[in-house]
Amino acid sequence: MVYNELINQEMFFLLAGPCVIEGEEMALNIAEHVKKVTDRLGIPYVFKGSFKKANRSRLDSFTGIGDEKALKILAKVRAEFGIPVVTDIHTERDAEMAAEYVDVLQIPAFLCRQTDLLVAAAKTGKIVNIKKGQFLSPESMKFAVDKVRESGDDRVMVTERGTTFGYQDLIVDYRGISIMQQACQCPVVVDVTHSLQQPNQASGVTGGQPALIETIAKAGIAVGADGIFIETHADPSCAKSDGANMLRLDLIEGLLERLVRIREAIR
Repeated sequence: MVYNELINQEMFFLLAGPCVIEGEEMALNIAEHVKKVTDRLGIPYVFKGSFKKANRSRLDSFTGIGDEKALKILAKVRAEFGIPVVTDIHTERDAEMAAEYVDVLQIPAFLCRQTDLLVAAAKTGKIVNIKKGQFLSPESMKFAVDKVRESGDDRVMVTERGTTFGYQDLIVDYRGISIMQQACQCPVVVDVTHSLQQPNQASGVTGGQPALIETIAKAGIAVGADGIFIETHADPSCAKSDGANMLRLDLIEGLLERLVRIREAIR
């Protein structure tokens, strides 16, 4: 039912939350804040939080508070606020484990061609959100979507998160939104904050351009994206992952208000 609620509506939907679950209090606070805003604006909301971070530049980077502990926090967010939740998976075992706690399984961009992972996600019967690889054309995402559908799961969506531009930057080709909608025949999401990453920094810590969050988000809605993905934190400078490109939590209400006006204007 969640999938139909996301796609059968006139307003864009929102996937938003912290990059990684750092603790119960922070997750509940973010979910409560964003839900109040989205309820008022009529935006379908899915809480996002990674239960672990497997793709890290350095061995000493934060990866999580423990798989089961973080998944239970995601389940508590779902139960307490009555909203669906999404988390990343990296292995077939992750798919089976996370499916007990969440509504949407997200395939990281670097893993979007991993057949066994896509099939495992599909076999759970959960909604599957596949992030487009930074190295793939929009047309190529059709084959990732086909793997999920041919494994028995029609509830699939894809997410644009930027394309590699040189060694330390990403760029969003907005033609890809329409191309993927036509090629994949499923909802297409714009991952605003990851599109503004500056990876492969000499320090081993990914950089970002958060000042351009509104630019990317507005353009995504203007070209007809079905959903928006935003990572947010009360204090991004203290976030344990991806703080350099996250939106400060107190700024999300104003941004969403402006995005709603754009959506209404183009409708």
